[in-house]
This record gives sequence, structure tokens and C-alpha cells, in this order.
Amino acid sequence: MAVDYTVIVVYLAGMLAMGWWGMRRAKSKSEFLVAGRRLGPWMYSGTMAAIVLGGASTIGGVGLGYQYGLSGAWMVFTIGLGLLALSVFFSARIARLKVYTVSEMLDLRYGGRAGVISGVVMWAYTLMLAVTSTIAYATIFDVLFDLNRTVAIILGGSIVVAYSTLGGMWSITLTDMVQFVVKTIGVLLLLLPIAVVKAGGFGEMKAKLPTEYFDPLGIGGETIFTYVLIYTFGMLIGQDIWQRVFTARSDKVARYGGTVAGTYCLVYAIAGAVIGTAAKVMYPKLPSADAAFATIVKDELPVGVRGLVLAAALAAVMSTSSGALIACATVANNDIWSRLRGVVKADAGDEPHDEVKGNRVFILVMGVGVILIAIALNDVVEALTVAYNLLVGGLLVPILGGLLWRRGTAAGALAAVAAGGLSVIGLMWGYGILANEPVYYGLLTSLAVYVVVSLATPPTDAAVLAAWRERLAGRGAEEAEPEAPVAV
Repeated sequence: MAVDYTVIVVYLAGMLAMGWWGMRRAKSKSEFLVAGRRLGPWMYSGTMAAIVLGGASTIGGVGLGYQYGLSGAWMVFTIGLGLLALSVFFSARIARLKVYTVSEMLDLRYGGRAGVISGVVMWAYTLMLAVTSTIAYATIFDVLFDLNRTVAIILGGSIVVAYSTLGGMWSITLTDMVQFVVKTIGVLLLLLPIAVVKAGGFGEMKAKLPTEYFDPLGIGGETIFTYVLIYTFGMLIGQDIWQRVFTARSDKVARYGGTVAGTYCLVYAIAGAVIGTAAKVMYPKLPSADAAFATIVKDELPVGVRGLVLAAALAAVMSTSSGALIACATVANNDIWSRLRGVVKADAGDEPHDEVKGNRVFILVMGVGVILIAIALNDVVEALTVAYNLLVGGLLVPILGGLLWRRGTAAGALAAVAAGGLSVIGLMWGYGILANEPVYYGLLTSLAVYVVVSLATPPTDAAVLAAWRERLAGRGAEEAEPEAPVAV
């Protein structure tokens, strides 16, 4: 394993080095939080693909392939569909707004009264997303170094917190590009063909497995519908995803670069399912489907290649973890703390402060909190389900309503967030956290309340809507940022 260890150590050292480089680049709030809004199409596509394809998409996607066959691709496939929908229909408008958070968009659209409660919901979602990504380090480092769970979480989490704190979005973007390349080589170009060959080829796989393993809908229609509702719609409104859209240098980059990333996700989904199906042929009685990825890597890959593929898994987890962490810190600082601070400053006077330093402190504090929660938490699936249920049930309707329906009002948005969020919580209490009904009925409740309350209250002020249209057109949002080379 010495060669494999060397590959991993070099990779981790490279992540820290890029964090140090990013620190020298991130000199303003815009540079630190959204990479100066200067990413070109290639870098934007790579970083967007990296953020959405995390440990769940890699380790979990292979596990679903092991359990259900080719139809196990649907979870990651719906993530790709969501990214495609976001890129084609919404990303250009989102990029032109020139904001930092989803809640700032809601404030612009509804007149400054909808952002606080949405900020709390979005913060909870990004926090749990960061926690569940951090927990995944335990699985990978256990395979690599046979480390204790707590030590593995601290090691992996500390590296991500370090480079994210140092350089913000510039560091994360650079590391994401490396992680994108490593994932492509490790999973698509190495693990996929090796797994199929080791399983005897597709003919042997079909001969040894039940026919339902090759049924595209074998996982079940209700499961696919739930994936669409949670992951496809979740891609449309998550702060971690929107913050990457804000990094695009133009609306065209956001649209076409995101479309490339979404297409890549569809390919990655199929690859994961095929790898899992091959693992089922080679190891028909694994104790857990999620162990399929680690088992096939550990037992079937040659020295050096094994280290690269494990680095690919580590890259998948790190990209999602760092993206969720900076999103969590951005929401905590800009949507929650800055508002509380604004109330205090109203009496104390508005003293100048270092915004980069402030955001850096928030990433560090949130990162330490994420590591501690990850150590204490055991059930990853339940935590992630709660996060996505709250996100979709509480925020989908007011966000898409604000983008698509002029008659939507601040009162309708606030009522929809409250009704949808409370319905989801209550229904999870009644049906169980992993049940499908909470997100179904919570979303319907949010939609009904949004429409009824919006129609029952006065329309949004004409001046607010005029300012909103100006921002959507890309006017009135110029930022005083120093010029810098545009990233490719």
C-alpha cells in the first residue's frame, strides 16, 4: 500500500497548497465568496460538476447499482437533470442578479422582508449537507489507513476547513478542478472498465444476475418520483449550487457551462450503476451495498491505480463538503449574523470591518461545528433527508414563484416557507423521517398557501418589481471590484 499512500498524501498536500494560493488571490468579499464572478466555461463546468457529485453520488451511486442494478443510476441521474434544468431555464437570470445568497434574491424580489426566515432554513440545509459529507471521510480513511472513525472525520474535515478558510471560493474552485480531473480519471476511465472486465463483461453480468438488474425502471416508479422531487428540485434552489452560479463571468457561461456539467452528471450516474452491478457479480453477499465501492477498489485494482481511485472518492467527498461549508458560512454571516449585527450597529454606529476576515472566521467556526456534529451523528441518511425535505418543502415554492409569478407577494412567500417547513416537520414526526409523504404534502401545502396568501394580499410594490426587473436584466448591480484575469 506504500504507493497508494503516497498518491493520497500528495493529493492532500496539493489541496492545502491550493488553499494557500487562493488566500493570496482572495482580497475582497466578491473574490472570497464567489471567485470574483470571473470563472470561464471550462473552470465553471468542472467546479459545478465537482460540487454536485459528492460521496453520495460516488459511493452511494455504486451502492445503489449493487442493490438495484442499472436502475440504481436514478438518484445521480436526477441530480444531473436538476442541474440541466437550472442551467437552461434559470442560471442566466440568477447570474445577472449579482447577489451572494438565495435569501438576498428573495429580499430583492419581495421587498426586503422574506430573507431572514429563508436564511435560517437554508443555513440548516447547508449545515446538514456539510455534516453528512464530512461523515463520509470515515469510510474512505478506514479503507486507506484503518483509522478510527473520529480520527478520520477530524483528519478529512480539518483539511477541507483549512483550504476553505484560507482562500474561500478561489481555493475551493481550484481544488474542485483537480478533484474533477481525479474523479474523471479514477472513476470513469479506470474503475468503470476494470470493474466490467473483472466481472466477465456485460454478457457474463447478464447471465449471472436477475433480469430486473437490467430494467431501467427496476428501482420503482415511486422511488424515481421521489428522487426527482428531492434532488432535481433541490438542485434548483440550494445555496451551495447557486453560489457556484454566482461565480460565472457571464450569463452565457452559467447556461452553457452548467449544461456541460449536467450532461457529465448523467454519464457519471450510469457509470456508478454499472460499477455497482459488476460488484454484485463479483461479491454477491456483501454485508452492505455501500461497501461495494470500497470492496471492489481494495480487492480488484492494482497498486497505484487503487490509490488514484480512492483519491477520486476522497475528491468527490471533499468537493461537496467544501461547497456546502462555504455556503453554510455565507448564509450564516450574510443572511443571519449581518442582520443581527445591523440591528446592533443601528445604535452603536457603523464601524468599518474587514469582510474577507469576517467570512473567513465564519468558515472556520462553521467548519469546527460541522466536524463536531459529524462525530456525534450516526444516521447520515436521516440527517440528509431532513435537510432536503426542509429545503424543498419550505423554499422551492417561494423561490420559483418569485422567478416565475409576478403576483407572488412577500406575505405569500413568508407564509409558504412557514407552512411548508412546519408541515414537513409535522409529517416527518407522523410518517417517519424516511417516508415520502412529508415532502409530497409539505410541498403541496406550501404551494397552496403561497397562491392563496399572495392573491389575498396587496401586490408587490411597483418600485420593488421595477428594481427586480432591472437586476434580472443585469443592470444596477455593478460591484466595485479590482480587475483580474478571467479564469478559463
